[in-house]
Amino acid sequence: MRTLRNLGLLSASAVLIAINWLLFIYAISSGQALQASMGYFMNPLLNVALGRIFLGERLRPWQWVAVSIALVSVINLSWQGAGFPWLAVSLALSFGFYGLVRKKVDLNSLHALMIESVILLPLAFVALMFCSDFAAWRPKFGLLSLSGVITAIPLLLFGAAVRRLKLSTMGFLQYVGPTLQFLVATVIFHEALDRAKLVSFGLCWLAIGVYVADTMMTRGKE
Repeated sequence: MRTLRNLGLLSASAVLIAINWLLFIYAISSGQALQASMGYFMNPLLNVALGRIFLGERLRPWQWVAVSIALVSVINLSWQGAGFPWLAVSLALSFGFYGLVRKKVDLNSLHALMIESVILLPLAFVALMFCSDFAAWRPKFGLLSLSGVITAIPLLLFGAAVRRLKLSTMGFLQYVGPTLQFLVATVIFHEALDRAKLVSFGLCWLAIGVYVADTMMTRGKE
């Protein structure tokens, strides 16, 4: 924490992950888990673009095709759906830039996550004191505490992995999460999957398939 550069970067990453958490919680609590799933499907493709723009990571032609297909999926959902999918895009952007910032932090994952938590702690206390209904959440305190642990462990592993892998490669290891979110939204929450959403999800899956196929075919050639 004596390194101002690291402290500044971790403050930025703390704000980004807090925004991402709040958006995700809002999506789930307002019955928009499909939009959350779409956002995290878009995130790996956004990571590819961020890696190219900010880190100079070279993209092959088929990787550009994958990013373009993902962009078409957003346009389709905006054009055919009920408006611009701001929630999905905001989730993708906040977590994408979180990964970018964390990649630039020269600190191990556990210490970085601890400092982020310390930075957010005063804001959390303010939220609990002035923006919450104690009577409503007290009976579910155990579940809320468990959700914190379930959230922290993947973030710890993500922070460790993002420093060891290319950001574009890291992005495409994250498609399992949104796939599970998609299944939860449709099978457990029974959210409606209209034609516009189905086409956009299909485009996202196609983009992921193109990227993964390109990665497998070029493995060992670079």
